[in-house]
Amino acid sequence: MKAVSPLSGVVVVEIGGSLSAPFAAQTLGDLGAEVIKVERGDGDDARQWGAPYIDGTSSNFHVTNRNKHGIVVELRDPQARERLIDLIMERADVVLQNLRPGQVEKLGLDAQTLRARKPSLVYCNLGAFGRCGPLADRPGYDPLMQAFGGIMSVVGEEGRPPVRVGPSMVDIGTGMWAVIGIQAALMHRRETGEGTTVDVSLFETAIGWMMGYVPRYVLDGEIAKPMGSGQVGIAPYRAFQTSDGYLVVAAGNDGLFKKLCHALDRTQWLDDARFTTNAVRFVHREALNALIEAVMRGASSATWMAKIEASGVPCAPVHNVRDMVEHPQTQALGMIGTVPGTARVPQTLLPISFDGVRPLPRGGAPRLGEHSERYLGAVKPEKEDGTSKH
Repeated sequence: MKAVSPLSGVVVVEIGGSLSAPFAAQTLGDLGAEVIKVERGDGDDARQWGAPYIDGTSSNFHVTNRNKHGIVVELRDPQARERLIDLIMERADVVLQNLRPGQVEKLGLDAQTLRARKPSLVYCNLGAFGRCGPLADRPGYDPLMQAFGGIMSVVGEEGRPPVRVGPSMVDIGTGMWAVIGIQAALMHRRETGEGTTVDVSLFETAIGWMMGYVPRYVLDGEIAKPMGSGQVGIAPYRAFQTSDGYLVVAAGNDGLFKKLCHALDRTQWLDDARFTTNAVRFVHREALNALIEAVMRGASSATWMAKIEASGVPCAPVHNVRDMVEHPQTQALGMIGTVPGTARVPQTLLPISFDGVRPLPRGGAPRLGEHSERYLGAVKPEKEDGTSKH
C-alpha cells in the first residue's frame, strides 16, 4: 500500500535552529511537505551538538533535519535577506521561526510584515516565554523551562536535588504544538484563503505538561512533590525492585489490586484496613510499597512479569535504550530505521501510520548550504564597487 503524504505540495520555510523549530519542520516534511531550512554561514548550532559525528556533523542534527533542503542566508545582509523574502513570497505556504525574541521584527521577517505582502501565508512563531507578558523578550531553553514551568519540581525523588526529564520534552512538545497549529491554520486557509499567525512557546508547553497538578493546587492548595516512579493519587503504581532489575506495576483500581495480591500470594492484604480502597492505599502508600518490594526482590523481573501479566495487571520492565531498540515489539512496528543518504544514522521515525503505512523519510539532513543555488540562484561575483548582484 502506498504511503500517504497529506502535506504534499505544501512549501515550508524554517528560519531558526536548535531543536523545537527543526523538529516541527521535520515532522511537516515527514508528512509530505517540501521543507527549506535556512541557516547562517556557520550553520545551525545543532550541527556541533556532540558525538557521534557523521561526516563532521553531529548525529543530533541528522535526527531532526531529514527531508529538508538546506540554504545559507546571512540574515543581516540586506541583499541576502531580500532574496529570502522573494523566495517566501514566490513559494512558501508556511514560515516557522524560533530566533531570539525581537530578531525577526528587526529583520523585517516577522509575521505582520510578511503577511501584509502575502495574506495567505501561515506563519508560526516558536517562542520562549510566549508572545506577551513581562518575560516575553527573554530567551529560553528546554532545561530552563522544565525548571520555570514546575516540571523539575515533580520529577525525581523527594529530598534529593531536582532533575530534568532526559528527553527534551519541552522543545519536542513545542514542535508538536507548532505542527498541530500549522495544520489547523492550513485547514482554515483552505476554507477561507486567509493565512494565520500561530504562536506557541516553550513556557506554554511546560505549563501544558502540568495539567494534572494545576487543579490540585488551585482547588486544594496542594503543592505536588516528586514521587520517583510513582503517580499522584494512585497506589500501587510505580517501579519495584526485583532480584535483577525494576518492574513497573500499575494496579490502578481496586480490582487490579485484588489481582495483584493473588499474583504475589499475599491475599491477606485485602483484609488490611489500610489497603481496602485506592484512596486509603495512597495515604498508606509507603507501607504498601515496602511490602510489595520485599516480596518482589525475591525473584527476577521476568518471573514476576509472567505472573503479574497472567493475573491481568499491567506491568513493564524498566528498559534501557538497548532493551527498547532490540525488543521484538519495536522491531515489529518499524519505528527505528535508516534514511536514504544517511544509512549510518539510525533514527526514530514518524510515530503515525496512515492505513497501516508509516510515512518513510525521503532523504537525510542537508549539507550546509547544499540547496542554496537551487532556491536562491547563483550569487554573481562582486562588482568593482564592492557590491554584488543576484
